[in-house]
Amino acid sequence: MVENAPNASRADIPGDSIPPHPLADLAGGASADLRVVLAPLSGITDVPFRSLVRSFGTRLVFSEMVASGELVRGDRESRLRSAADGAGVHAVQLAGREAEAMRQAARVVAEDGADLIDINMGCPAKKVVGGASGSALMRDLDHAERLIEATLEGAGGVPVSLKMRLGWDRSTMNAPELARRAERAGIVWVTVHGRTRDQFYEGEADWQAIRAVKEAVTLPVVANGDLVARDQHSAILAKSGADAVMIGRGACGRPWFPALVAGTAPADLPRRSFEALVSAHYDAMLKHYGIGPGLRHARKHLGWYLERASVSPQARADLLRENSHERVAAGLRTLLSGITIGDVDPELQPLRKAA
Repeated sequence: MVENAPNASRADIPGDSIPPHPLADLAGGASADLRVVLAPLSGITDVPFRSLVRSFGTRLVFSEMVASGELVRGDRESRLRSAADGAGVHAVQLAGREAEAMRQAARVVAEDGADLIDINMGCPAKKVVGGASGSALMRDLDHAERLIEATLEGAGGVPVSLKMRLGWDRSTMNAPELARRAERAGIVWVTVHGRTRDQFYEGEADWQAIRAVKEAVTLPVVANGDLVARDQHSAILAKSGADAVMIGRGACGRPWFPALVAGTAPADLPRRSFEALVSAHYDAMLKHYGIGPGLRHARKHLGWYLERASVSPQARADLLRENSHERVAAGLRTLLSGITIGDVDPELQPLRKAA
């Protein structure tokens, strides 16, 4: 089992000082714990993964994107996506194109106990954009503003944040204007992914463009994109002028990474069993989804873990094709036996030597 990080001793990892965060009270008054945030990742940041990331010391983790229309209609999968992952700040991201659906969805998650609601105006996926949601909303800021206002109304007193891209393309870099409108409406903070929609995840994040958003508003701005190594954190904050950073794909197969960056990871992290971590995550997914669906949902995570442990491509492929949950569990024990978390993450080597 993965130990609860708040009860463990902390690694002596230098952190960056940031201004007090307006949502610090959601993190027990510790604004430093909000310097690093886990991004909402569709199909990834489900309840088991969020709970695991939180266990290492990350205080603010977002649910995967929840379609407002489906949630309002009572869709079971949508309710699973929006469910709380245990104690701590319960943050849910909503997506949609209709104001009434966003209003009702915000009311549903607020009544279910959400502490923070985020609006998705950054997803570049074709199926989302094709439905006029996600980053497609940046093509019509008047409509985007109506969705923001509706979400705020449905949320009642629950704080609402907004995640966006720089714009639809390089010729329409309208993130500063959207941020200004969001601030006037009552949004408490914005996250900006440093790419336009047409870039998807290619190229490099534009930190200066995020700085332009920061200069356009007085509310906190979080920078998102490309943080895959701990030493990038300070540079990203300096270049973007942001108040915090959001980690997305950098946490895939490395759920301790946000806490490592923030300096809240437990001191014994390098010595912990990697096999125990992976097996516990796998068991949690089977319990959350049921055995059949859980095995299917787990494959992407298991693939990342096995690759990080340098398991051979053939052995990885064989395990990921396995349809017996029991044989998968046995295979994990065999392939990952004796491996520690420090063995699979080079950034933990200094901590392991110091321990």
